[in-house]
Amino acid sequence: MSAEPNHGGARAAGGDPQLVRVEKGQASVEELAAVTALLVARAARRPEEPGQSARSTAVWRRLERSGGYRPPHSWQG
Repeated sequence: MSAEPNHGGARAAGGDPQLVRVEKGQASVEELAAVTALLVARAARRPEEPGQSARSTAVWRRLERSGGYRPPHSWQG
């Protein structure tokens, strides 16, 4: 992976698929390494078990079950 811009196609100059592309600005080698390390760590993360989800139910309220009038400046509106 290089820090040089690739304006042509979807592959880098060496023929390897391009994994990270800097769209705007100039990224240093250290910045590219940090972003790459973050992406690799996220990709290597084990998926959560289906039963261990933090949110398993919807968190929205039905409007027809609301307790009545709420003023327009209410944070609950």
